[in-house]
Amino acid sequence: MAVSKLPVRSCLIDGEAVVCDENGLAIFELIRGHRTHAGAVLCAFDLLELDGEDLRRQPIEKRKHLLAKLLKGSHVSLVLNEHFEEDGATVYRAACQLGCEGIVSKRLGSPYRSGRSAHWVKIKNPRAPAVRREAEEDWGR
Repeated sequence: MAVSKLPVRSCLIDGEAVVCDENGLAIFELIRGHRTHAGAVLCAFDLLELDGEDLRRQPIEKRKHLLAKLLKGSHVSLVLNEHFEEDGATVYRAACQLGCEGIVSKRLGSPYRSGRSAHWVKIKNPRAPAVRREAEEDWGR
């Protein structure tokens, strides 16, 4: 497992398993069937603990920096989820043009909170296949 090869005694990484298409776009239908898929990658977006130190109260910038440092040169199945500090609307438009599901924006300086939080917001692309499928499933209920 890729995590066991990291240069640490212990760590707790928050992330999401994804399978990408030939263009590098995460396609959630490919992993949704709950099957093992050789191309699955863990997109790591937060570091909660490192070598016994609880990092959840640290600002997101520090956690992201430590995570990037930890994952530098790691196995291809464990990758740092890119983050951008540009204007959120600009990033959202670019994500939609690429066909991404959407973006998650997190407030600088914020601590880690599991689940929904006032420190972050998820904005979905209504034209993304996964979002359209979710809407269709909700409509059928």
